[in-house]
Amino acid sequence: MKPCILLIEDDQDMRELVAGCLEHSGFDVQKAEDGIKGQALALQYGPDLIVLDLMLPKVDGLTLCQRLRRDERTTQIPILMLTALGGIKDKVTGFNSGADDYLTKPFELEEFLARIKALLRRSDRAPLSSKHNEILNFGPITLVPERFEAIWFEQAVRLTHLEFELLHCLLQRHGQTVAPSLILKEVWGYEPDDDIETIRVHIRHLRTKLEPDPRKPRFIKTVYGAGYCLELPSGNQLADCTRVMAEFRASSAEIAASSAEIAASSAKIQ
Repeated sequence: MKPCILLIEDDQDMRELVAGCLEHSGFDVQKAEDGIKGQALALQYGPDLIVLDLMLPKVDGLTLCQRLRRDERTTQIPILMLTALGGIKDKVTGFNSGADDYLTKPFELEEFLARIKALLRRSDRAPLSSKHNEILNFGPITLVPERFEAIWFEQAVRLTHLEFELLHCLLQRHGQTVAPSLILKEVWGYEPDDDIETIRVHIRHLRTKLEPDPRKPRFIKTVYGAGYCLELPSGNQLADCTRVMAEFRASSAEIAASSAEIAASSAKIQ
């Protein structure tokens, strides 16, 4: 069966050009010209990958990307975002909305297809490849590939495909500095020259899920000018970090409960 790609692009010429390229390369293509139709087709077909333009009528690409990530039926579908906005802040915004990759217009069709194939390889191989079909464990962390989940200090943390692969890459080399070029090659499947911001955004996402204070990381360290290092505690350090994580989670639970009470009180007043 051909992989199914959903192309959401409002420019007709661009839509037909990209669709023709994909079909010629052996993909089944569904097309939408606006965000509302795009979301409907994503739910109807459950495509293997979504190519999403940023500037769309009715519902813009960023909003649609966020909706797709919140919906359990579409949350794991890889998304390649297309846009004419190529600044670092624009890329960060795109990745923060949930995009897996980001390609700036105009682009070469050869590079476009390479990105598509890299995303499909990663999503297809993640639960099946030899490096990901076994549970990986060290100290306080266990990676469970079939659920894209990390057991972190005895608590399950749900990860996206990209977050799982990035954490897997770092865990395999824990205690070592991993160069950005190696991360891009192993996690993203290609070696772009200027996509260091891609890694930074996803490192930030991982820290938000794993660190007590993402602004002062204890575990996922930046080695300036060299890369990133996953430092896992052992021995006495492990006991100390376990205590810190327990205190952090208890504090977070109290804050969440307090926020819920305030929201309930506000609703009653209204």
